[in-house]
Amino acid sequence: MPVDLTSLEGPTGWLERDAAGQAGGRVRRTRLPGGVRVLTEQVPGMRSATLGAWVGVGSRDEADDQRGSTHFLEHLLFKGTRRRSAMDIAVALDEVGGDANAATGKESTSYYARVLDADLPVAVDVVCDMVTSAVLRPEDVDSERGVILEELAAAEDDDDDVAHERFSELVHGDTPLGRPIGGTPADIEAATREAIEAHYRRHYVPEGLVVTAAGGLEHDAVCDLVSGALAEAGWPVGDGAPPLPRRTRTVGEPVPSTRRPGGVLTVERDTEQAHVLLGGPGLTATDERRWVLGVLTAVLGGGMSSRLFQEIREKRGLAYSTYAFDAGYADDGLFGLYAGCTPQRVPQVVELLAEQWALLARDGLGEDEIRRGRGQLSGGLVLGMEDSGARMTRLSRAELVHGQHTGVDEALARIAAVTADDVVALAQELHDAPRSLVVVGPFEDDPVPVAP
Repeated sequence: MPVDLTSLEGPTGWLERDAAGQAGGRVRRTRLPGGVRVLTEQVPGMRSATLGAWVGVGSRDEADDQRGSTHFLEHLLFKGTRRRSAMDIAVALDEVGGDANAATGKESTSYYARVLDADLPVAVDVVCDMVTSAVLRPEDVDSERGVILEELAAAEDDDDDVAHERFSELVHGDTPLGRPIGGTPADIEAATREAIEAHYRRHYVPEGLVVTAAGGLEHDAVCDLVSGALAEAGWPVGDGAPPLPRRTRTVGEPVPSTRRPGGVLTVERDTEQAHVLLGGPGLTATDERRWVLGVLTAVLGGGMSSRLFQEIREKRGLAYSTYAFDAGYADDGLFGLYAGCTPQRVPQVVELLAEQWALLARDGLGEDEIRRGRGQLSGGLVLGMEDSGARMTRLSRAELVHGQHTGVDEALARIAAVTADDVVALAQELHDAPRSLVVVGPFEDDPVPVAP
């Protein structure tokens, strides 16, 4: 069964919970006296370890005068701390052969490093130093502004990225979830050091910080390393505030996107290939049917045996790439189908995307399909666990999103329990919701006048 991460006070004054992991892995959770939460998964025999520092703040949390600040911070925290220059940060990890990076999402931000197990102290020290002690110099804000504008320009040149960004905007509407994660060029141009620092000071606090690590490690040793790094930074080491609450939505409240009408959006671009996305609202991240959604996504467009791949690519040769996808957030979600094709084939491809979705919702699926869908989802889960970074990320979602840790064996059981009737019922629900269609390509007018 999933393990509730709310634990009882232990004799050390720390909050702990053990859970059985996959292949001998052991999951433990501790709330340090200052309020920072530490979760680890010890994997015997693994010679690498990945450590991440997570804050449950993303682009949707930005005030109007702070748009783009979350992504800006992702860059600025690598530019220097009170103890290290940007070069010092780079050298510390390069000289042990480690990899470091960061990621900004709509509901969280992470900074992480992957190293040899023996070099985990280096990763802890560097990552915690960055998160707690960034100096955010004005000159760094100015120089990194140009870097981020180049990054946004590169994304705007990627027609596939543009299609997915516009699809999110269409499905989520004029809400914080509909805004681009990295901000717009206008947001970045307008961002001030004062607004960025205010965003940093408000959200990068002990009660909001979660440290996760997986691989060749010892839990107590990681807790000691994190405690030492936080003390070095001057963060409180005594009794701290309780952890910030997880994002939730009111039980029974409809997902916001279901109240939006959908629509058609054509983005004119001088491209050789058109990009087509058809879909609408999906499930929230904590919906118990997320296992069903995973199987549905696999059956409809998750691999070479999927319906979209077989019908659109194998049988008709209309597209090289076609797939289904989904994303879940605390109070919203989206589900979509994608295909890339030559512009003249767009009407036919849109019709086939809609047709395969409708057929699944109307006529159901056979035992062979449901077995393949469950197998694909299960295999992807287990194979991903060979990477310490994937395990580290699962721990963060357990803490920030779900409030419980679901072991791999339990997850496999949940997937195995998905039935064909479950998949059909969800396919029907999603199919009946308002749908959105985005087409990116060399079109002056909508190539498909009405969303199917």
